[in-house]
Amino acid sequence: MYGLFSVCGIELEYMIVSKDDLGVLPVSDKLLEAVAGEMTQFFEQGAVGWSNELVLHVIELKTNGPAKDIRGLDTHFAANIKEINTILDRFGGMLMPAAMHPLMNPDTDMHLWNHGDKEIYETYNRIFNCKGHGWSNLQSTHINLPFATDEEFGRLHAAIRVLLPLIPALAASSPFREGEHTGWLDTRIITYRNNQKKIPSITGQVIPEPCFSWEAYEKGILEPMYRDIAPYDPECILQEEWLNSRGAIARFDRSAIEIRLMDIQECPKADLAAVSLIKETLKKLVSTEWSSYSAQKEADQAMLVDLMDKCAKDARNVDIENPSYTALFGMEGRVTAGELLHRLAEEMPDEAPYKTEAAELCSIDSLAERIMSRTGSRPSPDKLREVYGELAVCLAENRFFKP
Repeated sequence: MYGLFSVCGIELEYMIVSKDDLGVLPVSDKLLEAVAGEMTQFFEQGAVGWSNELVLHVIELKTNGPAKDIRGLDTHFAANIKEINTILDRFGGMLMPAAMHPLMNPDTDMHLWNHGDKEIYETYNRIFNCKGHGWSNLQSTHINLPFATDEEFGRLHAAIRVLLPLIPALAASSPFREGEHTGWLDTRIITYRNNQKKIPSITGQVIPEPCFSWEAYEKGILEPMYRDIAPYDPECILQEEWLNSRGAIARFDRSAIEIRLMDIQECPKADLAAVSLIKETLKKLVSTEWSSYSAQKEADQAMLVDLMDKCAKDARNVDIENPSYTALFGMEGRVTAGELLHRLAEEMPDEAPYKTEAAELCSIDSLAERIMSRTGSRPSPDKLREVYGELAVCLAENRFFKP
């Protein structure tokens, strides 16, 4: 069992597309079979593991077990991305970053994973009908942070709830859906929120409810969710902690909280910069350097949800007018989300991994805005293919996308 911030697990999801036209390419099974020599759902490659997801056009890369230090992990992910692209070249494919494919039609492009342990995916599909953007067109970065005791869980969960609304301001990368700008810079979160509306307790309000012990979490979040899905899932296939689809979920089975709210960026270097900023900010919140544990626990749910929505729409341009929120970060007065992120990057210790990259990330627009600076708000399909093709090159070369 690991204590607070002693290790970190990171998961990166990428879409597989055709090199010719960026069309969705459902070959993750062929990719895994090619590298492993047999059909498999997981392949280990040094510090990085590869695994399947719900659909055949997505591959997930993850730290191969908890990482004691995230320093240099971007180069390990980049090396694996290079190898994957080499294999995908046989099928005319490549990996593409960003949280949503801008042109995908899920009604025609979605193919469920259909090998091995597929019962879970088939159950999701039966209950929710996975032919939709919310199931087949949402790529994210997951951050797993440990806790060793109930007290540590409460403090970590309180800090994460406070920080979650700022994550779309930091990492929005999904401004387009089916060729059109949706009016949101983080369309993934808005789509994600409505993904399982048939059973609202699974996603809640995305921001987790104020539960700061295992018992409170079990009663307030897990039990209602299990109860509500039971009529649809009599064999209890989905009644596990991972059914929870909030923006951060408690995994008591492995003593960790998994943050799921972050849009994936253009390259591992950008993702690790964002991860490091999030981790270092959470450290300071948990240490009560800026605000007390009681103040963090009392952060108003409606206020946090409202700020998350505003940041999902306008990213770093949001005016944060609520003094009770900025006070949680030791700040006074009105600031923009971008100004607050810049301040948090400056507060990172000099020895923190990716501090330079985090400062750069916070000094430029969100990836969604950088994409739109090249496409405009009413782009043609060809323009979207051009710009997202450049994003794929940034991924292959592990470098930031410039406006």
